[in-house]
Amino acid sequence: MTETGGVEAPVNEDNAALAITREEIFAGHEGGKLSVSITAPLDTKKALSIAYTPGVAEVSRAIAADPELARRYTWTSRLVAVVSDGSAVLGLGDIGPSASLPVMEGKSALFKNFAGLDSIPLVLSTQDPDEIVETLVRLRHSFGAVNLEDISAPRCFEIEKRVIEALDCPVMHDDQHGTAIVVLAALKAATKLLGKPRGGLKVVISGAGAAGVACSNILLADGIADVTVIDSKGIVHSGRTDLNDVKAELAARTNPDGRTGSLSDALVGADVFVGVSAGTVPEAGLAAMNADAVIFALSNPDPEVHPEVAAKYAAVVATGRSDYPNQINNVLAFPGVFRGALDAGARRITEAMKLAAADAIVEVLGDDLAADMIVPSPLDPRVATAVAAAVARVAAE
Repeated sequence: MTETGGVEAPVNEDNAALAITREEIFAGHEGGKLSVSITAPLDTKKALSIAYTPGVAEVSRAIAADPELARRYTWTSRLVAVVSDGSAVLGLGDIGPSASLPVMEGKSALFKNFAGLDSIPLVLSTQDPDEIVETLVRLRHSFGAVNLEDISAPRCFEIEKRVIEALDCPVMHDDQHGTAIVVLAALKAATKLLGKPRGGLKVVISGAGAAGVACSNILLADGIADVTVIDSKGIVHSGRTDLNDVKAELAARTNPDGRTGSLSDALVGADVFVGVSAGTVPEAGLAAMNADAVIFALSNPDPEVHPEVAAKYAAVVATGRSDYPNQINNVLAFPGVFRGALDAGARRITEAMKLAAADAIVEVLGDDLAADMIVPSPLDPRVATAVAAAVARVAAE
């Protein structure tokens, strides 16, 4: 480990694989990754008088008379607030608001680059759900949508639900639903490639946090009836007395065979494994899965099972890493989802919109579908446009 700019940067296998130096990383963050630019030059007195006083008063009077005009004459209809309390930053945990800000800046940069949406990061010095909701209610007139980010479970479920109820604009916790959308898209592509009907699949999801619960929900909504969820204590089932409210509700809708035991027990006869936890998968468990299995080991930076080991037992393997094929990356989903919702003037991001987004991601693949290409590249410029169009279409319906 070496020091750069007074900060000790950890060794990261992804960085090494891409030949990125620590100096390049810190140089890329110098001064932050965002800035505000104007949409028209202010190089004459007339331009200044239009943009600011006295001209701006006319627009303010019009909005005061008809608040709906703010959508047309301010940037709120195209502005996403990326909101976090820094309590569950990917791979880093509870690092607080200041340390999480570089991540939120990066998220805002992705919104701009992939969907053309302006975005502003807001990191909050509180982990109290009441205070987070109240803060966003008070700031509502400053943005058009809310991307909740890196908020720990189970608080994230309550906070998202309450923010959705409190605000009249699109709200989505991307750690939940962005992951779920891309997982569903990848599974649709994989089963299409393998000629397997999804309805009869037996799916095991390792992880009952934000991503695990959302993945379970979207797979159930897609018609996959046999979903079994694993947490740190084993299979989530209705007979357990140690489940929080979220897991208890999930237990009532999953594990139709009433299985109990460990991850290895759940994997017997399974068709699909989805890992969204920091755990590991015993190789013997993978060997007990059905032929032509699908394994998504998505934990970062260390997958639940190494891709080369997974390939011994699966026909299709995906990870969350950029240095292996089939990267399950949320950037395939969230820019287009928010762009489509804002384009349509939607007040909510619905389950139907998420399902449509997953279909759109698969459709972008076209004839490129292959065992090592079940999702498009995160850099494919077609993805956000296709997802936005699909989401807007569903919103209009």
